[in-house]
Amino acid sequence: MADERISLSEAARRSGVPASTLKRWAQERVVPVRRGRWTATAAAQARVVARMRERGYSLEDLKSAGREGRLAFGFTEELFPGSEGKVSVAMIAEETGMEPELIERILVLLGTPKTHQRNLTAEDAAALRHCARVLAAGLPLVAFLQLVRVYVQSMRRIADAEVRLFHLYVHEPLIRDAVPELEMAVEMGDLAADILPLAAPLTEYLHSRYLRFFVEQDVVGHMESEAVDTAEIELGQVTITLCFIDLTGFTRYTEEEGDIEALDVVENFVATVESTLPREATIVKTIGDEVMVVSPDAASLTEWAVDFLGRFPQRPQPRVGIHCGEAVYRDGDYFGSQVNLAHRVVNRALAGEVLVTDRVAETIEGRAHLVLEPIGQVTLKGFPAPTDLFVVRAAQLSGS
Repeated sequence: MADERISLSEAARRSGVPASTLKRWAQERVVPVRRGRWTATAAAQARVVARMRERGYSLEDLKSAGREGRLAFGFTEELFPGSEGKVSVAMIAEETGMEPELIERILVLLGTPKTHQRNLTAEDAAALRHCARVLAAGLPLVAFLQLVRVYVQSMRRIADAEVRLFHLYVHEPLIRDAVPELEMAVEMGDLAADILPLAAPLTEYLHSRYLRFFVEQDVVGHMESEAVDTAEIELGQVTITLCFIDLTGFTRYTEEEGDIEALDVVENFVATVESTLPREATIVKTIGDEVMVVSPDAASLTEWAVDFLGRFPQRPQPRVGIHCGEAVYRDGDYFGSQVNLAHRVVNRALAGEVLVTDRVAETIEGRAHLVLEPIGQVTLKGFPAPTDLFVVRAAQLSGS
């Protein structure tokens, strides 16, 4: 498909860059413009250049990147619908009957921070109307917000995979083949235009398929809760530090304080985990007031856990259980007996306590700012052999 010819003024409008700057970039070959003829592809690349300039990249670096085709992916942005933000939270609240505070909370979950909520787009408004319909149908607020969080985490992962795989298997080969930058951008845009429309129907199909699957698994799980699965399946294993964090006494707290107050506590709890985790650690999943985290570094994760618990002096206080072991990695999650053991460890921890197994304790021995307090061998449910457990505290708190 031939690239669309546009005027300089239209290129300025599409890219958000002044026409005088576009002319200079074209003269300096920062943006490829042949014989002064602007195209949709060149405008898209200019928009990418402008964004990279805001991040501190020099024009010389961007010129080199553009010549090598490393900016060509920017053209695919033209495939996404866009609209100017003209809708306010107050307008959505009046239309749907939802409280403005709830709308703001949902928008944050969807990825729109409060600082960007002044002017919402038509797409934002449509999503919020759908949320209002779901809540009006009777789904409890606590369940709804947890579901939205799962959707967001899953879709972020899907979108990340789409871009990464497109980059690895389409963009990089074109760069290696030295395809001219504008030709590369058009080719990538055409391919993306053919592929992206498949996403929505495929996602809907998979959602229905796996809903049926997990409903069936839930029923089977109840029927066979006491059975032991002896099937031997060869799956890839990894050695990983497994960590569970939950809120002690949360059910009683919810009964005493109410759903809204409890929901605020959970959201603050999960948000604090997300914002303070060591860089190498990853949140695998959140289930209600429980968070599962994995990390390749047991010591740093333990240090983080001790500091993390200090942020919650009031009830319901978190507790942490950490174990290092072999787990099966599959589809972004971790499975196996060692995962179950880590979960048993957190169930034995007290409020405000970091409880670790001996394998984790070995990694933090000799660290002056941490104190290990052995509590002896403990029999954990489902594990016939006792497990050595240790409480980890900050050194300055060891005497309290």
